[in-house]
Amino acid sequence: MLTKESVVTTSPPKKLVIATRESRLAMWQAEHVQARLQALYPQCEIELLGMTTRGDQILDRALSKVGGKGLFVKELEAALLEGRADLAVHSLKDMPMDVPEGLQLSVVLERADPRDALVSNNYASLDELPPGAILGTSSLRRQAALMAAYPHLKIQPLRGNLDTRLRKLDQGDYAAIILAAAGLQRLGLPERIRAYIEPEFSLPSAGQGAMAIEIADQRPELEAWLAPLNHLASAQAVHAERAVSKAFGGSCQIPLAAFATIASSTMQLRAFVALPDGSKIIRAVASGPCDQGLQLSQQVVAQLQQQDAAAILAQCVIVE
Repeated sequence: MLTKESVVTTSPPKKLVIATRESRLAMWQAEHVQARLQALYPQCEIELLGMTTRGDQILDRALSKVGGKGLFVKELEAALLEGRADLAVHSLKDMPMDVPEGLQLSVVLERADPRDALVSNNYASLDELPPGAILGTSSLRRQAALMAAYPHLKIQPLRGNLDTRLRKLDQGDYAAIILAAAGLQRLGLPERIRAYIEPEFSLPSAGQGAMAIEIADQRPELEAWLAPLNHLASAQAVHAERAVSKAFGGSCQIPLAAFATIASSTMQLRAFVALPDGSKIIRAVASGPCDQGLQLSQQVVAQLQQQDAAAILAQCVIVE
């Protein structure tokens, strides 16, 4: 991966095609990258190739039961491998931990707010939700944290793009829902957030709040063109998080969180593994130089393994 300081040594691009999902949030993200590139290369023609993915089509089942995160990226990755697109823009938290052969994550843009957010029309906090209230979330990670702290609530799956989820809330299907704060902020909907959920309660998933650009291998000129968009600290943090997730399978089928922060060149990496019902949660933390994220991830993984993470993961299939 080229860093932000990399120097573009090739001539400017003449045309670039960006593959993107067609949800409103995905289009915002692609248009954001398009605008950033247009500012760098004013003479370049930059097109968006909108696509509907399998993950967008299956809305009646939990993501963990129908194929996981890869359902949101396969069509976009096919466009890259077939040469129909030059780059694809993703929410990094939706990216599988293993990038297919022939592709690479070239750029991580500066991370937005990584926190979860409570959205409700009637309640201003999780503590206000009455017993039996239906709380919607698409994430087993969030489910585990919520069930551990609020066993009196009824946690139900929530699928669909951001607008679909908000519509389900507004039509009364849920008393409240949990969404990624960054998506609401990007779409100009911060007023829908009733409360931010701090990482100390709900540790974010690997890559949450970050956008990534995926390209085909063997495109050094494209790497150079995109390099100015890469945010080094964000890239260091999310790659450490993804290394933890990958060590445990990197799947939507297990409640796993990994979150890194960087201050004064020091990274703190936290993670947890849990049972879906929140009855058992094990945690780990490591700190060190921000350029040693891989080593920190290995320390965190070792701590979780020492707490018998394997036994928890084995039970997840049964509990789920």
